[in-house]
Amino acid sequence: MSATEAATKWSAPAPVSLGLTLGGLQRGPGDPTQQVGPDGALWRTARTPDGAATLRLSSRGLDVSARAWGPGAQWMVDRVPDLLGAADDVTGFAPVHDLVAETWRRLPHLRLCRLPLVFELLVPAILEQRVTGKEARRSWRHLLRRYGEPAPGPAPDGMRVFPPAEVWRRIPSWEWHRANVDPGRARTVLRAAVVAHRLDECIGLDREERLRRLRSLPGIGRWTAAEVAQRAWGDPDEVSYGDYHIPALVGWALLGRPIDDDEMMDVLAVYPGHRQRAVRLVELSAARKPRFGPRMPVGDIRAI
Repeated sequence: MSATEAATKWSAPAPVSLGLTLGGLQRGPGDPTQQVGPDGALWRTARTPDGAATLRLSSRGLDVSARAWGPGAQWMVDRVPDLLGAADDVTGFAPVHDLVAETWRRLPHLRLCRLPLVFELLVPAILEQRVTGKEARRSWRHLLRRYGEPAPGPAPDGMRVFPPAEVWRRIPSWEWHRANVDPGRARTVLRAAVVAHRLDECIGLDREERLRRLRSLPGIGRWTAAEVAQRAWGDPDEVSYGDYHIPALVGWALLGRPIDDDEMMDVLAVYPGHRQRAVRLVELSAARKPRFGPRMPVGDIRAI
């Protein structure tokens, strides 16, 4: 096996659901960085500290097979257990609400993944600020297809690797416009690209210092930092405060009525250390909020 190829087999302590665990990393069905192949294998690309990598994961029972290609292949393979939730500690999680308890019984193998690439996970979160998911995913696809390099190895057609920070810094204003990204979000990405190495280093800090470093960047607030924390270090407690949908969903699912962010945090207080885990279970339940009015409109600045 060459230096740009690596493989491993991991015996998980419990059955692993690749889609359930890694679904939060995928930005829509057409995400160029994550796809599910016809055979059910999950493919993921990443810009590791060692360079570009493509990872292929497949599972059968407790056995997970991983194979990776590219300069960052070994880095990706070494992190497969954490990526699939091996470090996610559910100790102390005790469902209080019937719906949360029922979903937890149905999905006992749900674990939160960790992909310690902060800048790579921050950019799509910035793109999702103040816009619909559909709009953000379209911008993400455009930028990755335009500036991401082809995935190494035998990846599915169209997969791309997240561009390095210096490439993000060189994207001209008209390309942000073509991607339907307003100047405010574009400036935030550019500021993050300047300090990308320091953002990635925050993985080694304690939880509060990680969040403080993220939030110290102009344009990064509580919601965006939480979105990164949930994915980069599998934070089971950091809730996406300020989300357009989550408070209403939690309110309707657990109380039968809409609530705001502050009341949502009060409701989730019965899950100390696991508030985000409880939210994730609500999202994976059959609960849906009623539709009383128009959805958030999809914006398009490209005609301006």
